[in-house]
Amino acid sequence: MSPDLAELPLADGAAARAAALGLRNRREQPPLGLGVLAHAARHAAAEPAAPAVVDGGSVIGYAELVDRAAHLRDALAAAGTAAGDVVAAVGDRTADTVVVFLALEDLGAVYLPIDPDWPARRVADVLTRSGADRLLDYCAPTGDGPRAPAAARAAAGETGVPVLPLPAYPGAAAAGLAAAADERDRSLEPRYCIFTSGTTGRPKGALVEHRGMMNHLRAKVDDLGLTAGDRLAFTAPLVFDISIWQMLAPLLVGGTVVVVRQEELAFPPRLVRLLERTGTAVVELVPTVVGWIADAAERRPGTVLPQLRWLISTGEELHPGLAARMLAAAPHVRLLNAYGPTECSDDITHHEVTAADLDRPRLPVGAPVANADLYLLVHEPEQDAWRAAEPDEAGELFVGGVVVGLGYLNDPENSGRAFHRDALDPGSPTGRLYRTGDLARFEQGRVQYLGRVDRQVKVAGVRMELDEIEVVLRSHPAVDQCAVTVPVVAGRPELAAHVTLRTAAEPEELRTFLAGALPEAMVPRQVTVLDAMPLTRNGKTDHRALQQLTVDAYARASV
Repeated sequence: MSPDLAELPLADGAAARAAALGLRNRREQPPLGLGVLAHAARHAAAEPAAPAVVDGGSVIGYAELVDRAAHLRDALAAAGTAAGDVVAAVGDRTADTVVVFLALEDLGAVYLPIDPDWPARRVADVLTRSGADRLLDYCAPTGDGPRAPAAARAAAGETGVPVLPLPAYPGAAAAGLAAAADERDRSLEPRYCIFTSGTTGRPKGALVEHRGMMNHLRAKVDDLGLTAGDRLAFTAPLVFDISIWQMLAPLLVGGTVVVVRQEELAFPPRLVRLLERTGTAVVELVPTVVGWIADAAERRPGTVLPQLRWLISTGEELHPGLAARMLAAAPHVRLLNAYGPTECSDDITHHEVTAADLDRPRLPVGAPVANADLYLLVHEPEQDAWRAAEPDEAGELFVGGVVVGLGYLNDPENSGRAFHRDALDPGSPTGRLYRTGDLARFEQGRVQYLGRVDRQVKVAGVRMELDEIEVVLRSHPAVDQCAVTVPVVAGRPELAAHVTLRTAAEPEELRTFLAGALPEAMVPRQVTVLDAMPLTRNGKTDHRALQQLTVDAYARASV
């Protein structure tokens, strides 16, 4: 148990009461210390040519996948990378992504994905704060020039982080099947780090332990019934935690990862054709794209995606109306609603949506996955202490169990706010308790998600803190006050910024300024200049009024 975990102030009897009312799913899992590459090596020994990864017209068998990972592992080791080092990796979603992760895992290093589209300022900040050992560049070649995007190269140069290009794979004939992967117990190794949006204007690096990752992979294998015959779509942006399970879970059972490139994911007909052509059995998508699949299914009822068994919704709330359309148009496809924070090894609840759920105003996010402990607590400001939420009472969701990550990398201040000593379970395997900041209610053993306590949101599948956008926007010399909201426009949440100015500035200038420091998804589509911010009766910025201003502006524009 880490000695620097913060104590959570609890009211008398709160620990026992919260534990008694909490949701737990204690399930025996195979040993969680074995690496994914070790699993892949066992499949390679049994069936060397079995397809491990399909990427366009390229099919990589298990023997070749293990060999490629071992080749990269050795190159990284020769360059000086060792166990415990943080290695930033920049590249697009390809078969190489899987190879990169497996090579780093076998070295005992930490995988840190970098988005090729991030601006240089953000890349430099992430490289510095993570203490990255090097930047591994596996971007597609561009003629004879450098592979990595200019922003990443500039950030690496500015921070003094060496760039290592992905070494050319000599081919199975030249390399031969690599030696079996290291099968030592990796349970307590830090495995990967995902930088998420932060309230201070700087991102936070959520660090996940190997056993937490493996527990989540096993939960997906068990709850989805994954087998060696299954093909699972790899659709997620690499800086999102769901990319981890999508590219690794099939490898535990001898299944196949199907890489979905961005150009295919961006166009509904291409996506549907790819999933059908590859015989994909499981795909995870944001609700907007789930709507595309529902549209295709309604045009071809009963015949679209005949081999698809599971459709998983992620990133934003899945609304009952969309779920009803999907279930009616493709009754052979099972629909899973999932929820979980990056800090807790990805999803902590699963729920299969059925017709019985469709009359609810909000769909349940489900029961806890294996070895996740969920608690609801209510803060009493008079005592500055937490008590257990009573049955049917809403409370803030806390997470315990093996799923809880290691905290934020090199960030004790933010870690201390979110991670606490687990006083609710004396036998906790990690000793850690994570405060999600989400409001929820427990109903019949399932979690009903009720929204954020703070201002963290998800827009188009991207998790972000609105405060981070405001901090950056407020740093523009012309901006006096600002507020960022997420109004629902034409049925979709949209980022909108409102500002008052000290000196003249055009909205597009402010958007360009934001784009220089934030990912594209965090740049508001609309920036509105106001004479003064609307205020509530107690003098605070009236965010509801600002949201309505945006909705009205879109309505006028559409007319």
